[in-house]
Amino acid sequence: MSIPVAPQYIADFEQLGFGMFVHWGLYSQLGRGEWIYHIGKLDANEYKKLKDRFTAEDFNAEDLVLTAKRAGCKYITLTTRHHEGFSLYDTCGLNDYDAVHSPAGRDLIREYVDACNKHGIVPFFYHTTLDWYNPDFENNFDAYLEYLRQSVEILCTNYGKIGGLWFDGNWSKPGADWKEDALYATIRKHQPEAIIVNNTGLSARGETGNPEIDSVTFEQGHPTPMNREGMKKYIAAEMCHTMNDHWGHAACDFNFKSPKYLIETLCDCRKVGANYLLNIGPAGQGAITPMTRALLYTIGDWMNLYGEAIYNGRPYPASGLGKNFILRDGKTLYLFIYDLGRKGNENVTVGSSYSGSYAFGNVADTISSIQWMDSGEALDFVQKDSMLSVNFTGQEYGSSFCVRVAKATLA
Repeated sequence: MSIPVAPQYIADFEQLGFGMFVHWGLYSQLGRGEWIYHIGKLDANEYKKLKDRFTAEDFNAEDLVLTAKRAGCKYITLTTRHHEGFSLYDTCGLNDYDAVHSPAGRDLIREYVDACNKHGIVPFFYHTTLDWYNPDFENNFDAYLEYLRQSVEILCTNYGKIGGLWFDGNWSKPGADWKEDALYATIRKHQPEAIIVNNTGLSARGETGNPEIDSVTFEQGHPTPMNREGMKKYIAAEMCHTMNDHWGHAACDFNFKSPKYLIETLCDCRKVGANYLLNIGPAGQGAITPMTRALLYTIGDWMNLYGEAIYNGRPYPASGLGKNFILRDGKTLYLFIYDLGRKGNENVTVGSSYSGSYAFGNVADTISSIQWMDSGEALDFVQKDSMLSVNFTGQEYGSSFCVRVAKATLA
């Protein structure tokens, strides 16, 4: 069976590689996660009063975008409206439950898009399909779906060209007719090359859906290789991931993932050709929290060394020891090596072997040279038939890359 060729707009999305997810809304003021209204069974009228305290005084769109760029992200997906029903954009009369009608008095999505365009970051819009605020969601679903469609049309027409829309919530009514065709037709009318994503949630990772969907999702789970044989169109993949245990700001969630874990997860995603969408949850009025910023900057330091491989590399059929793998870009192979030893001595270096030979199978291409991307040091290697053996020197004392990448040039 044949495999479809990726349209250019989907190929461009895949090359972005690494994005920042941003969950921010009224819930952020409570510092207890984005689902606190529902899970905490909060009083609806009391919850709505959060709008009256929403100043967004600490939100700086340019800082947000520059932080993403510093981390090596090529795109940002921001919650324009989450399940609570509050919009960060001007809803243009659909209701007044938005940032423009709060003390913030600003169209925060306009600021976000302008900053993205200024600094070369592609803006994506998250938009809920589940709505705890609008009574039509439970009482008049057809009317609600038209409200949703009109909301999306505002986003598609008021902010110039966008990268795509990321929907979330259809899993809340699995048997309902969501009229996706009408919603997606609205997007295609105004933004024909926008990536359309509709999150399939924790229980249906990687599942395809409506023919207009351009990427499947792997929420909080490592993506698997996509089998595109027989597909009518090429579909991308993306894994979204929290830094700790919540999407929205949770002041008492200290369970942050390590930089090593996040870097390895980014690499694991690219191994199978999936994008990695790493989430942050700004504080109540929009500030990026110190821990979040520190983790992003650390990932950015790693990306400064190896970003070329992350953005440009595509899956390659070689087999490697453990988690090691290879990506390809034209006449270049990128060899991703995990858990290399460090140079040192028995008094300071624990459990490390400084260097070693690693083998890859199914390498049919002839290689002329291999070198570490970070130092340029040439590496010795031997090829026989489809086997490749490389003598990878370990990490110098004073460094520990988590995943180290070598660049091979093909003959």
